Amino acid sequence: MATDTLKSKAGAGGASGLRRLLLDNGALTALIVLVIALSALSGDFLTTDNLLNIGVQAAVTAILAFGVTFVIVAAGIDLSVGSVAALSATVLAWSATSHGVPVALAVVLAVATGIAAGLVNGFLISYGKLPPFIATLAMLSVARGLSLVISQGSPIALPDSVSHLGDTLGGWLPVPVLVMVVMGLITAFVLGRTYIGRSMYAIGGNEEAARLSGLRVKRQKLAIYALSGLFAAAAGVVLAARLSSAQPQAANGYELDAIAAVVIGGASLAGGTGKASGTLIGALILAVLRNGLNLLSVSAFWQQVVIGVVIALAVLLDTVRRKAGATPQAAGTGSGGGKGRQAATYGLAAVVTVALVAATSLLHTGSASTTPKLGLSLSTLNNPFFVQIKSGAQAEAKKLGLDLTVTDAQNDASQQANQLQNFTSSSLGAIIVNPVDSDAASNSVKAAGKADT
Repeated sequence: MATDTLKSKAGAGGASGLRRLLLDNGALTALIVLVIALSALSGDFLTTDNLLNIGVQAAVTAILAFGVTFVIVAAGIDLSVGSVAALSATVLAWSATSHGVPVALAVVLAVATGIAAGLVNGFLISYGKLPPFIATLAMLSVARGLSLVISQGSPIALPDSVSHLGDTLGGWLPVPVLVMVVMGLITAFVLGRTYIGRSMYAIGGNEEAARLSGLRVKRQKLAIYALSGLFAAAAGVVLAARLSSAQPQAANGYELDAIAAVVIGGASLAGGTGKASGTLIGALILAVLRNGLNLLSVSAFWQQVVIGVVIALAVLLDTVRRKAGATPQAAGTGSGGGKGRQAATYGLAAVVTVALVAATSLLHTGSASTTPKLGLSLSTLNNPFFVQIKSGAQAEAKKLGLDLTVTDAQNDASQQANQLQNFTSSSLGAIIVNPVDSDAASNSVKAAGKADT
């Protein structure tokens, strides 16, 4: 009887441990499942070029999300980061191209613009007593308007010295990926090793208790939102470099992707929890989803539905996790053993992923299709004219026995660049482009030409 009882408890403990492991690492589990599933569904997914494409496509969202992580950990919200990124990029291009300001100084002005926007947000929230949602929503409109005013509503080309930030190092490592990694390490250091990082967790956990313990909450919030603005400016510079131009409408809606990445990565909107590694995983999940859905020729409209469902599931998981008492640890607060277990979990996840992906890759061995493939990237499908182009192209492709994939850039030059990158790594016979902006599409078109697609 005693033996049976011990076995029962051991079995229950094992099940409970597995459940807690999945709850604490839900984002990582989801990323592994996505990679395995997409590797099985598309033979083009697991290629070196496509994996680097995913890194590039995740870079801007991840950098924005790292800045938003600071704010959400402190129980705030920042809806302005996308517009601040566009404004910072516009200031960079406007000062360097239109007014001959040295590039280094123009970059400093762009970063200063982001910090200034963040300080305004922090001041309105800390001293103006505005709710973070209202203050940052106002900045979203102001920053976007200033971007349009400065640029007169037209894209501004960047100097070549800045555009090189969108190139590769050594012919294989994309600079945006390198910047993303560096910004991620800075975020992890700030959260886990600095006074302001610990202050973020204290404010997010209980602001009143933090204030009564002597923490200068108002000043800390100023610094927190300034950091968010700095990261938004960095994301804007990277995005502009990648597109070889500053687009006044760039990064429209990216603030929602950034917040989604933070929440998917395990941070709680209630504040007090969040890690840089989780945010990076969240950004990668969004990039992998979009990349995979593009490779599978899923409509851009349906992609929005899928992303929305993923965000809802992430928030639901956060609710379940908190009820189960499996709330993620704040960075820098875990013991050495806890960090060791986390490292072991990531290592085990990597090994399992590589093994399963290698197994699924066998499904595509010798299964290449002989049907000629074409890609058509349209600037928008919100215009009846382009809808007719799509319908006509699909009808003609069907008549000729061609496999045609049509994508909708939704008038977003960055999204079109992503779609063209996906086409390049999909072994297409030809790519047809209706560019949102010719300068923004130039790098992707050159890359396609080098790949002999």
